Amino acid sequence: MKAVHSFPKGLLLAVIFSAIVSVPRLALAHAVLLTSTPTAHATVKGPQISVYLKFNSRIDGAHSRLYLVDSSGKVQPLTLAPQDSPDALAAEGVKLNAGGYTIRWQALASDGHITRGEIPFTVQ
Repeated sequence: MKAVHSFPKGLLLAVIFSAIVSVPRLALAHAVLLTSTPTAHATVKGPQISVYLKFNSRIDGAHSRLYLVDSSGKVQPLTLAPQDSPDALAAEGVKLNAGGYTIRWQALASDGHITRGEIPFTVQ
């Protein structure tokens, strides 16, 4: 006896092909932080620090942000330096007292997706 299929074979192949083709695009949908200075949980010498974040894709520096948060929760926006690389963000933190800090970042990738993250560190 022959089985009756209500789902056309061509449509099934089209769905499978679309799924396979879209997987790489989904994987590249967001900028992923590759390296940072300071690194997470690092101890650095103050009172001035250099902040440098490198991503796996191009970043729109005009629409990305870096913030410095101190241990009391006070948020200080950092002025981004001109981009020396299309996949990086850089800034300077000045007049930092000893203690715990967090860099909060928001990066707009060239594909339009925003990613956010935090990098805790300590200033000696």
